[in-house]
Amino acid sequence: LARGVTILGPASGDQACGEDGLGRMLEPSEIIEHLQLQLQPELLVGKNIVITAGPTWEAIDPVRGLTNHSSGKMGFALASALHDAGANVKLISGPVHLRPPHGVDCINITSALEMADTVKDNISDCDIFVAVAAVADYRPVTNANQKIKKKAETLTLELVRNPDILAMVAALENAPFTVGFAAETENITEYAAQKLAEKRIDLIAANPVSGDNSAFDSESNELTLFDRNGNSHLSRCSKSLLAQKLTKEIAQRYHETYPAKDT
Repeated sequence: LARGVTILGPASGDQACGEDGLGRMLEPSEIIEHLQLQLQPELLVGKNIVITAGPTWEAIDPVRGLTNHSSGKMGFALASALHDAGANVKLISGPVHLRPPHGVDCINITSALEMADTVKDNISDCDIFVAVAAVADYRPVTNANQKIKKKAETLTLELVRNPDILAMVAALENAPFTVGFAAETENITEYAAQKLAEKRIDLIAANPVSGDNSAFDSESNELTLFDRNGNSHLSRCSKSLLAQKLTKEIAQRYHETYPAKDT
């Protein structure tokens, strides 16, 4: 990996031993698609990209906190694919158990406030911003200095809104091409279209996060892409292959939006 070698697989599913899970070979069609995407011309040479990934952790006390099931795998796979497309990639990641992709500058943070501040510090010369991270919408108003003891039958937590990082970047005077992710349990099309319009971003990648097809902590994913011209679907496949497909879609839309920056 340190030499730029790409390992394809393993995939998740039924195995010869009768078990189900991670360990089977990719389907030949997926291997061919991987190779076709990797052998295409570098689509984002010299572009500066900031991408966020993983969950955030909002502390309640020194032991407990509010978080979610995001593994960071989709964001890390996309950071790697963007780097392979020739971009200079800066990855801002919440707490995950993943090795940073080869050639990608990774900055580790914990909370939503830390992620917002880190994005602000690195966005000035950014051409493309991709918000994959599952950032907590709320955080506790207070963070107890000591572990909260189990005394009462009920415990009330007061929460306050976290900054909307995606909207913050999209509202900048010289905003980069901005891509957001929408993790939804229902009405994916409706909520993604609403998010696209309200935050005035360039592209939304929506994915399901409930039931058997949940993207959280999975080796595979599917995406529905929304922009001002409509929507298109990227079928379920491994996250590494999906990241390559999404990179191609981002590059195409970026060059259509900012043709002058390619001259």
